[in-house]
Amino acid sequence: MNILITGANGQLGNEMRVWSRKYPHHAYFFTDVQDLDICNQEAVQSFVEGNNINLIVNCAAYTAVDKAEDNRELCDKLNHWAPAGLADVAEHCGAALIHVSTDYVFDGTAHVPYTEEVAPCPNSVYGVTKLAGEQEVMKRCSRAMIIRTAWLYSEYGNNFVKTMLRLGRERETLGVVFDQIGTPTYAGDLAAVIFEAIEKGVVPGIYHFSNEGVCSWYDFTVTIHRLAGITTCRVSPLHTDEYPAKAPRPHYSVLDKTKIKKTFGIEIPHWESSLETCLKKLETEC
Repeated sequence: MNILITGANGQLGNEMRVWSRKYPHHAYFFTDVQDLDICNQEAVQSFVEGNNINLIVNCAAYTAVDKAEDNRELCDKLNHWAPAGLADVAEHCGAALIHVSTDYVFDGTAHVPYTEEVAPCPNSVYGVTKLAGEQEVMKRCSRAMIIRTAWLYSEYGNNFVKTMLRLGRERETLGVVFDQIGTPTYAGDLAAVIFEAIEKGVVPGIYHFSNEGVCSWYDFTVTIHRLAGITTCRVSPLHTDEYPAKAPRPHYSVLDKTKIKKTFGIEIPHWESSLETCLKKLETEC
């Protein structure tokens, strides 16, 4: 197959590059905004037709959650209308589309893991635009697969893990919220499951994927420091209202992964195991 990966310089895009080496029987077209502006539907259609693309994997998004509150138009353009355009092009050209979405489509008021059947109810600009993108994709492309994920990190780009490593080495004390509960997701594991879907055949629909297990941001930070051998920084739990942010966060956004596990026959690693894998790679790079 000829596979187009958008947002190729981001966390997931870079992991897709790594995993693509394990599947050399496909031809890959890794693009970012300087190569292909996904907001320009004519450019996308020309690219897809010109390269006989069979599958689009959309890893591009506006992910600055707090900034989105003041940049609604740009956020909507990237998270809502760009995926809609990709879906139109995919449908027109007979291609499949895998689109990555987020746990922020839920308001986080539940107390049990969210299944794909639960009605979304976002409470931030970021979440609203991502949900709108999902809806357009499902409406416009008959071979669309949406994967909602959460708390994404990797050895690439800027993310929570790298920030906590840096702060843990710079500071003696650090406060982190303990009343927001979810599951970290290693982008390498998400890339792996995307390739499972590619190899076994895209099954249209909405799916949830994160690593296994549950924790708070506080627990996540404590584990990052423990596994990295950081002992000079004392991490304290904070309530959400002690750490004000422009955009509201879901207090509980654990995703139920039963559907994706059954559909593609996969096993998902526990978040702590995958965190250890990522930290070892970061240590090797240093």
